[in-house]
Amino acid sequence: MLLNGADDQALRIRGILLMILAGFCFSALDTCAKLLVLEFSALQVVFVRYLGHFAFNLVSVGPNNLPKLWRSKRPVLLVVRGFLLLISTMCNFLALRYLALSETVSILFASPFLVAILAGPMLGEWIGPRRWIAVLVGFVGVIVVTQPGTAGFQWAVLLSVSATIAYAFYAIVTRTLAASDSNSVQQFYASLIPMIAFLPIMPFVWVWPQDLTAVALMVGTGLFGYFGHGFLISAHRYAPAPILSPFVYVQIIWMTVFGFLVFNDVPTTANIVGAGIVVASGLYLLLRERRVKGG
Repeated sequence: MLLNGADDQALRIRGILLMILAGFCFSALDTCAKLLVLEFSALQVVFVRYLGHFAFNLVSVGPNNLPKLWRSKRPVLLVVRGFLLLISTMCNFLALRYLALSETVSILFASPFLVAILAGPMLGEWIGPRRWIAVLVGFVGVIVVTQPGTAGFQWAVLLSVSATIAYAFYAIVTRTLAASDSNSVQQFYASLIPMIAFLPIMPFVWVWPQDLTAVALMVGTGLFGYFGHGFLISAHRYAPAPILSPFVYVQIIWMTVFGFLVFNDVPTTANIVGAGIVVASGLYLLLRERRVKGG
């Protein structure tokens, strides 16, 4: 979708709201995954996450439309996108075994910088100095919330860095594909590629769930993954990647809420102050989109 004309600002705001909804779904997904990796292999958790994603995608399109999912104008790029998502997810899950959640999250939230840097030369989507400042302020808010670096450097930090780099390229490729392939086609490939890649490993690591709670959490990973990436893809149809990327920071607020409700993690003063900074940065970008076009 081309972003021009009188409705440009409204389309961008719609994209921003969809990005915030995607963050909610990804936070719920991470919550389910964090509970599952306490009992199951991270490899199995990644597999069931994409197996569920794949199943929900097939159900949503209906049997008569299944052949259409294979048809893509840019199949190679879709396969690349699927592997980028797999790399990001796997590296993030593995990092959680060795690093504190605050460290992995703070590193992952450096992705808007990479997206903003890459979107210029790769997509021709440049942002002005005011938006750069807003991105920086939002990242400061994340640092205030997560307070990383207190435990010193660990080699597993490289896993989180790899996840961040892969996700940044995934966001760029998603934006590129938004103009050529539908949500269903992108969802199909995004779930199919990781599922096939991990299928040969499952006989060696698979453990059957022993209760309905574990089954529900596994289903939840697929459900939230499906809707999260659906919102993400739709958001990129309405707004450029540099505009959307700072709203990744809003996910820290969702994570704080889930942490409190599920893990009884009471927000600290740093959590509240940092979240306020993140919200202020996002509101500034939202208000600027309503007032001016570009810049």
